This record gives sequence, C-alpha cells and structure tokens, in this order.
Amino acid sequence: MAIVVDCLGAAGIGDAQEDARLLLRAATGLTRLELALAPRAPLSKEEAGALSHYAARRAAREPVSRILGERGFWTLDLAVARDVLDPRPDTETLVETALACVADRRDAPLSILDLGAGSGAIVCALLSELPAARAVAVDLSEQACRATGANLARCGLSDRASVLRGRWAEALQARFDLIVSNPPYVRSGDIAELEPEVRLHDPALALDGGADGFDCYREIIGDAPRLLADDAVSIFEVGFDQAAGVAELLRTKGFEIERVARDIGGHERVVAARFSPPRP
Repeated sequence: MAIVVDCLGAAGIGDAQEDARLLLRAATGLTRLELALAPRAPLSKEEAGALSHYAARRAAREPVSRILGERGFWTLDLAVARDVLDPRPDTETLVETALACVADRRDAPLSILDLGAGSGAIVCALLSELPAARAVAVDLSEQACRATGANLARCGLSDRASVLRGRWAEALQARFDLIVSNPPYVRSGDIAELEPEVRLHDPALALDGGADGFDCYREIIGDAPRLLADDAVSIFEVGFDQAAGVAELLRTKGFEIERVARDIGGHERVVAARFSPPRP
C-alpha cells in the first residue's frame, strides 16, 4: 500500500493514506478489520491489477466515491452516478439542521420538498429519520432524477417519495412542511478555480449559481411562500461566504431567520427560515 500512498501523495492528494486504504479494500474485498489485522498480506495478480487501476484514476484526481461508485452519507450508503453531484459531508449539516427544526414533529406525517435533489442524498437521509414523512424530489437533470430514484430504492424509501423532473417548483401546487435545497451556488467565474475532483467530475449544471452565486436562491425563495404550509421551514445549503446574503434575500421576501448552522470546517453552511407574511 505504501507505493499507492506515495503515488497519490505525489499527485497532490491530501489524505493519500486513507484514500489508498479505501482503494485497497475495494480491490481486495477486505473489510476494515481484516485489513488492519493483515496490512501486508500479498495481493493476487487480479487484486494488484485492480488496485493499480484504481490508483491511476485517483492520481488523475477522480474522487474515490466515483471510482467505487458509492459514498457514505449520513447513515446511508448511496450510489454515486455519473453526471450527478457527488454528495459532500458538509451537506449533512443541512440534514442535521432540518431534523433540529422539526424535532418536536419527528413522528408526524410531514411533507418534504427537496429542490435540486441531485443524488437524492438529502431526501433519503430525511426520510430515513422521519418515519411518517413523505417527500417530493425535483431536479432539472434527467440523470439526477434517475439517481435520486435509484438511491430511494436502494434505501428502501421509494414508497414514500415521488421524483419529478422540472425547474424548481414551477409545476407544483401542493404545500409542504419542510423545503430543503442544496442549489448550485458557485460563482460562474470561480468554477475554473475549483479542485479538479469537483471541476472535472461534477456537472456544471449542479455547480453554476450565476455571476454572483445567488441566481438559484433568488428563484427558489421568490416562489417559496406559495408552497409553505403553516409553520413550515425552508432550509438552504449555502457557499462558505454566502450565509449573510441568502439570509438577506429571505428577509426581503418575508422570512424570519431561524438559525444559521456551521459545517464541520466552521463555515456558515446552512440557513433555515420560516415565512412570516406581513400582518394586515
């Protein structure tokens, strides 16, 4: 494994040792415990060939999750599809925040709307924690709709969710208790500066938030009030420097900010708000 670690380190991979360990497990089929007990066990010709292939792909800055075709998210193992955003650990902050906002209604028949569902990571995580909830997941990308449907099936949640292809909520008339969204929020001019794992492997449709990064927030927040049930909460993932801007957009549309949550890196990553229409 040391050769793989050196190869990945030379390619600029930050956590080369952990990535090498994951690739070795994939090539050999060993569990984490088995690998720990026999870290220097010889590889078969087929295993060595698979590991070499995986290492070359990772050295070219393809994410491990895309090489393996799956990623752990929340408590779930999700499939990672091509042409669909690879879910990030930071997005677990959105799930955590959403659950905190409905903590007193965890067993209630909540209705959830996930706008820009992508892989389905958020909707799958929320349904796994809210046993009586039902959800609608929407994405403009046909590939993302398929990925969401596949992950709902993988997690045994298909019977409590519908997947629709469309632009945000423009075709919906229902009202929801919880609206969640991780929309594209990277400034168009910043995409070329992203890490290769993102720039080369995540679809531009899932990244590009327009010139200032706020295009999708403006569209979603402007339409959100008609979709909200009484006491509903809307929760957005935001870029590391966008929380204040998104909070201001929400306020201008009649929302009150309930909380701003930080991700594992300490950045303000999630904004939660409730609609508070002006009184006559």
